[in-house]
Amino acid sequence: QVTLVESGGALVHPGGSLRLSCVASGSIWAFWKVAWFRQAPAKGRELVADIENIGVKNYLDSVKGRFTISRDSAKNTVILEMSSLKPEDTGVYYCRGWSTDYNTGWGQGTQVTVSS
Repeated sequence: QVTLVESGGALVHPGGSLRLSCVASGSIWAFWKVAWFRQAPAKGRELVADIENIGVKNYLDSVKGRFTISRDSAKNTVILEMSSLKPEDTGVYYCRGWSTDYNTGWGQGTQVTVSS
């Protein structure tokens, strides 16, 4: 099974930008869908964005226009580009992939903190 590992989280100021990476151990095309989730303090995990291999993308309403999900086939990576970051974007970010016969579990995630 192909696995996914996320990275790129950091401490940033409001209005700043950040780029998160979700790297596959094999071909990223093993997954028909890859999604980014996040979990803020005192909240459950919520779907932030996802991308399907047919090109469909979906975004959480609160991040539309600020976040962009994309696939880098050469690096077998799914990217989440975040801009105009707000304190409410703070949380642990996770990526998960869906294949035909399996899906990945939760990894350790990567911490994103937006604060002055």
